[in-house]
Amino acid sequence: MLQCRAVWQKLAPLSRASSTLGRTGSKRRGTLLQRWKLPLNQQMNRQMASGVEPHGSGAIYLVLIGLTSIGAGAYVYSTIKEDKERYKKRVTQMRSRSSEERKPEELSAKADASELSDQVSVKVTAEKSETEIESATVEPVSARPDIPSHVPYLLIGGGTASFAAARSIRARDPGARVLIVTEEPDLPYMRPPLSKELWFSDDSSVPETLKFKQWNGKERSIYFQPPSFYVSPQELSFVENGGVAVLTRKKVVNIDVRGNKVKLDDDVEITYDKCLIATGGIPRNLPSLERAGEEVQKRTTLFRKVEDFKSLEAISRNVKSIVIIGGGFLGSELACALGRRAQNTELEVIQIFPEKGNMGKILPEYLSNWTTEKVRKEGVNVMPNTLVKSAKYNDNKVVLLLKHGQTIKTDHVIAAVGLEPCVELAKSARLELDSDLGGFRVNAELQARSNIWVAGDAACFYDLKLGRRRVEHHDHAVVSGRLAGENMTGASKPYWHQSMFWSDLGPDVGYEAIGIVDSSLPTVGVFAKGTAKDTPRAVTEMSGTGIRSESETETVATSVSVAADATAVAHPPAGGDDYGKGVIFYLRDKVVVGILLWNVFNRMPIARKVIKDGEEYDDLNEIAKLFNIHDD
Repeated sequence: MLQCRAVWQKLAPLSRASSTLGRTGSKRRGTLLQRWKLPLNQQMNRQMASGVEPHGSGAIYLVLIGLTSIGAGAYVYSTIKEDKERYKKRVTQMRSRSSEERKPEELSAKADASELSDQVSVKVTAEKSETEIESATVEPVSARPDIPSHVPYLLIGGGTASFAAARSIRARDPGARVLIVTEEPDLPYMRPPLSKELWFSDDSSVPETLKFKQWNGKERSIYFQPPSFYVSPQELSFVENGGVAVLTRKKVVNIDVRGNKVKLDDDVEITYDKCLIATGGIPRNLPSLERAGEEVQKRTTLFRKVEDFKSLEAISRNVKSIVIIGGGFLGSELACALGRRAQNTELEVIQIFPEKGNMGKILPEYLSNWTTEKVRKEGVNVMPNTLVKSAKYNDNKVVLLLKHGQTIKTDHVIAAVGLEPCVELAKSARLELDSDLGGFRVNAELQARSNIWVAGDAACFYDLKLGRRRVEHHDHAVVSGRLAGENMTGASKPYWHQSMFWSDLGPDVGYEAIGIVDSSLPTVGVFAKGTAKDTPRAVTEMSGTGIRSESETETVATSVSVAADATAVAHPPAGGDDYGKGVIFYLRDKVVVGILLWNVFNRMPIARKVIKDGEEYDDLNEIAKLFNIHDD
């Protein structure tokens, strides 16, 4: 029809010109009958009989109109005939493609039916042919590649940040197809229980099932979702409503940012529309242990993954001595876990670190010292102010030479000395790294470059309130992963949420913190006597979850109220105080930049609002009243 219209547009000017010529000639000197001066009645009779002028310019007009009509009709007929032949040829090609999967009898019957349908309706036949194309191009499952060549959303890393991003993407784009690529053999899982609840179970099958009882007694798996939640990478491109697939035991070794393409360690290439880097971090090791040789390396655990938990759990049941190097979150949590197990066995647990007390980089000195005594009561030989100078293997033992000349002989060593962000992809992707904090440098929307975002431990992001930061905690992985997923689907939101982190020294002592929590900053602490409700076990009974950030991450206090009779007095803690519960404020130029809640739970929204407000405070007594720690 479009071609006919084009023909008419070409011929119309000629027709109009002919019509104009005829009309112009007739106006010049009247009609031929009038010029011959015939009577009026004869003029009328002849005009009514002929309807047009039989001679002169009128005859030319008639001829031109006739020729134009005949030519247009012939062209239209020829065009329609050619289109019909091309259409029949295309239908024949489509039938030949579909005939490979059909029996000869079915193909013959289909061809006969198609010939009959051509005579009925072109539109119906075209629709039927399109359906045949779709059915013919659907590959059998066995013929599909194991790894899709293209995915709309590619997430590098299989940890908490990637899973949070995948869930966020699917929430905003229900039909999204998301591929997670991870070096680990496991589906996405929670890391906190690896150093907490999993160690306090009496069930010998825990290393296999990876299910644990929370402090409140409820059983839970470390995996975010069961295998049935995911689709296979082979089916990701074909499932009707999209889904999330996990490609395990694969490593992305190169990113082509301009080509929107990555290469795996087996040289397989995958193109993407949007990409998230959530590679997390790699446990640091001590140079003295790295130089000690292969035998020492075999007897050293850098604790990070499920495999590390399984290995260490088995080792702890078969050796007589374990040394934990490190006094931070991970080192102190493992010390308490192994110390409690050692109470019923002959296992000796030793913890050494250079600080004055456990978590000395986080807690004020008085609270760090109190925590050290708490760890010792769990059956751990804590040795603060201690550095490892060298190590060697001798007589089936790892021998550690300390800085002050003392030696320790042990069967196994755990190095819990921090995390190094995994930034191997920065070189190929030409991404900027932060020289001070480490990690990929991203903007407030967690974007590193066009179509590339970074979340989790590897992201050095700009905090609108506290400046540039890099955070290595579970809740930050959840928050940053969710935000990156939203921005990958067009949300364009800045990072404003203050993520929290927490640590439990067993079921009876735990703390939650937010903001910049650094013992080198000035601090003000407010404490009260603890009760049976002020423990991690009690808070999980109320919230129903061992991952406390899951119940508190989404909550933001819009306003807070203070009881009329609320009292709180900030005071220097006296020696020997039993710090049952309390609030510690971390200050920078009279502005609260960090808050630690010691055995105080369900107050994180208030702490988050205080940080968000960013106001100067001359008297923290009024701020302490907001937490109502004396009301229980």
